[in-house]
Amino acid sequence: MTTQASEDTRVSPVRVAVVQFEPRVGVENLKANALAVEQRLVAAADEGARLIVLPELATTGYVFETREEAFAHAEAVPDGRTVESFARFAAERDVYVVGCVVERDGEQLYDTAVLVGPEGYIGRYRKTHLWNTEKLWFTPGNEGFSVFDTKIGRIGLLVCWDIWFPETARIVAQLGADIICIPTGWVWTPPPLYDASGVCMAAYLTITAAHANNVFIATADRIGQERGAGFMGNSLIAGTNGWPIDRIAGPDEDTIVYADVDLVAARTAPIWNQLNDLHRDRRTDLYDQLLGYTGSAPLPR
Repeated sequence: MTTQASEDTRVSPVRVAVVQFEPRVGVENLKANALAVEQRLVAAADEGARLIVLPELATTGYVFETREEAFAHAEAVPDGRTVESFARFAAERDVYVVGCVVERDGEQLYDTAVLVGPEGYIGRYRKTHLWNTEKLWFTPGNEGFSVFDTKIGRIGLLVCWDIWFPETARIVAQLGADIICIPTGWVWTPPPLYDASGVCMAAYLTITAAHANNVFIATADRIGQERGAGFMGNSLIAGTNGWPIDRIAGPDEDTIVYADVDLVAARTAPIWNQLNDLHRDRRTDLYDQLLGYTGSAPLPR
């Protein structure tokens, strides 16, 4: 005799954490940034997090003034100091870490998200869409999009400005991601910066992308001001229905936001009513499943 599992039964329970704090640019701040990141990784792991997402360029700061300064903050991937430190921590604490570094590859720099786990370095994603002066230092990503199959679920990566382009989250979700992790450095843009509830447009774009693609999205933003640029905060973890799990971090909070989720639930297309199913309703007779992207084959949902 078999019994149906209750709706509360989790198939793949994972505690996700997004870290929000204020790193500082400048080679003189590299050690302090690394220590601040380590402290927050420890705090998240102590709270039971298995997947921890850090802000964009959390160990270097963001606002470079020259290309030469950007190179001074750069390192190899995966053999650089930061990725190796992430890997050591992930092995010690049996966790997965998503970080973001200035990657040097010969004479080119990339704004690169990296994923490490208990077994070491897993993979990277080079930011596709570059914002403002990033175009003066970085080369646009040239390796396409990837989803990494891990013991806790399938993890996709994007970086910051990418979320403004609906194609990015759609492609990564269609590739089979259970969760998309996005290190961000959302900067102030022309006002209004926030609505009456203190939520910025980037947070709403995250919510919309999660809702439209039936995928978890974890965005970790930074706070503070750096060389005239201000940062938005509002880090969050969106559920497959789009709504934030737990809460959206405040604009100026130094904090960690957590969510306990069943990552593989993202593989079940939402059935909105008797006749509508989000993924199966896509008109792939009119447009390609992956919108023409040919970088890798989709995993089954």
